Amino acid sequence: VTERTPRTTEEDDVKLGFLTAPFPETPLMEVADWAASVDFEVLEIACWPMSGGVKRKYAGTAHIDVAGLTEAQASEIKGEIGAKGLDISGLGFYPNPLHPDLEVRAAAIDHLKSVIVATGRMGLAVTNTFCGGDASKNVDENWDEALKVWPDIVKFAQDHGVKLTFENCPMIFSHDEWPGGHNIAYSPYIWRRILEQWGGTVGLNYDPSHLVWLMIDQGRFIREFADHIYHFQAKDVMIDRDGLYERGSLSGGIGWQIPRIPGLGDAPWAEIFRELYRTGYDGPIIIEHEDKVFEGTDEKIKRGFLVARDQLRPFIR
Repeated sequence: VTERTPRTTEEDDVKLGFLTAPFPETPLMEVADWAASVDFEVLEIACWPMSGGVKRKYAGTAHIDVAGLTEAQASEIKGEIGAKGLDISGLGFYPNPLHPDLEVRAAAIDHLKSVIVATGRMGLAVTNTFCGGDASKNVDENWDEALKVWPDIVKFAQDHGVKLTFENCPMIFSHDEWPGGHNIAYSPYIWRRILEQWGGTVGLNYDPSHLVWLMIDQGRFIREFADHIYHFQAKDVMIDRDGLYERGSLSGGIGWQIPRIPGLGDAPWAEIFRELYRTGYDGPIIIEHEDKVFEGTDEKIKRGFLVARDQLRPFIR
């Protein structure tokens, strides 16, 4: 498949916004009011389960109760967001659909399907998620499992007129995720297989921060997979050289890859935007905020988003 997916937002110009996950206690419409007031233009809405499920930092926010969401409710939410001058880039839920605990896996897939249904009912193009992975298995063993699990989910998305994106994050931030990580869709080695199997329905939610510490060339990656980048999450990462010296690369980034706000890390933003524009990307730019310097209160989180906004805005036309 070489044809790029239709736009995920309604206008032709590139729009800047953010993933709502860092505001778990703030109602969606309050988040939207603030976003519009400071000149953001688009939101990716976090849609974890309202209660229960696997929790982790920067996850668990439920800004829409997707379970049983009616057509009328979906239309009302989209309309209210639109009335504030905002688009919605997609709905986001990032679980582990290849979790080794089959009960946890089943719950994740059930909720993911609810998010897919909600995406379709809201008239949006994409559900953003993870491919998943079992950290105790190598990538090829995980791929064999993906071939068993994902065809049903892909068919479900097709039946509801929704495309899926996998973020290219290895999900290895803690020792319980070492050594293999909880998401195998991070390298060209697996992305070529994903696209061979499900290209046209599954595409990339491109996050450049992970390529930095994985030492994968940004420009080459964008050029190879340009037609399959359906969504762009703008996040940065700082390589803590002392941590890397202490632990070495076989730690899988633990102790030395530090998520940062765009512009405050080591991602080459001029190169990233040069290649995105060169290859025709005109979708949303969604800031993902996982920067510990700007967390703890909504005001600190907002400050982080504003720093990111000011760093990225000169690239966006």
